[in-house]
Amino acid sequence: MRIAFPFTAIVGQDDMKLAMLIAATDPGIGGVMVFGDRGTGKSTAVRGLAALLPPIKMVKACQYHCDPRADRSSCATGCVHRLDGQTPDVGEMATPVVDFPLGATEDRVVGALDLERALTQGEKHFEPGLLARAHRGFLYIDEVNLLDDHLVDLLLDVAASGENVVEREGLSVRHPARFVLIGSGNPEEGELRPQLLDRFGLSVDVKTPDDLALRVEVVRRRDSFDRDSAGFAARQAEAEAAVREKIVSARGRLSEIETPDAALEWASRLCMAVGVDGLRGELTLIRAARAVAALEGDTKVEDHHLRGIAVMALRHRLRRNPLDETGSSTRIERAMTDLFGS
Repeated sequence: MRIAFPFTAIVGQDDMKLAMLIAATDPGIGGVMVFGDRGTGKSTAVRGLAALLPPIKMVKACQYHCDPRADRSSCATGCVHRLDGQTPDVGEMATPVVDFPLGATEDRVVGALDLERALTQGEKHFEPGLLARAHRGFLYIDEVNLLDDHLVDLLLDVAASGENVVEREGLSVRHPARFVLIGSGNPEEGELRPQLLDRFGLSVDVKTPDDLALRVEVVRRRDSFDRDSAGFAARQAEAEAAVREKIVSARGRLSEIETPDAALEWASRLCMAVGVDGLRGELTLIRAARAVAALEGDTKVEDHHLRGIAVMALRHRLRRNPLDETGSSTRIERAMTDLFGS
């Protein structure tokens, strides 16, 4: 079994790591979009985080790894968990991490009819696609800004409903498809459609380190891992366990975090000041701040939680202002200073 580079051993990239921890704590946050240079640890962070998380419980006989604790009505078509009076066998599996190739066909993404089985046995059998494999895990799309429009539309539909519906050759299948969407891309290689960009809960920038000591440490750790991955992972085991416990604990108390009216007003005032369209900005900002509070062991959302994640929650939702040459991050930081002080 291939060993993932430990999440806790990643040097720098603090915003990216925080955004992924927030998404792992509250998968409903909408995923993370990472803009920046190649080779800056984006895919390493995704796989490292998934390996860090505790295994998930699943119905053994279900090819969609349904959650045995979930409402049976939410299970996939044909899942044994839907059958009344039956207690399905329960097993465990690692949190799924699925790569979404740019050249993927629609059938590979949503699933397709197994033609060989249909021709040889006369049975209509559905072969699940990437969306089914990613259910309850992570779907990672590198260069998401280069995706074909029809695949973008497909992702938008599934992201909105949390369910994949496939109609093929008289076969109708629906199955849950709820996953943490992680996208990455270089803005210089093409724009991301606003409809898809808005679906990401958080957005961060990553850059190649320009500090000599930091670069040397990155190379040193990676080289050490490549030469002895098992030994390197063993040395990080304690740190990994601490972060895993932090996430599990945060998930458990997430619903108990208090959100005062003052925090709601703070979020709305900021979104109005920077001109965010719609209300998804406020909702994401509050939800992300609640996850941060849970991760930090606090009992309620306060200003410093909101301030710490405001840029990553709002920067990709701002309208472009041709008269303002400052970046979206600077506009948000400037608005926070004007509204709430330094």
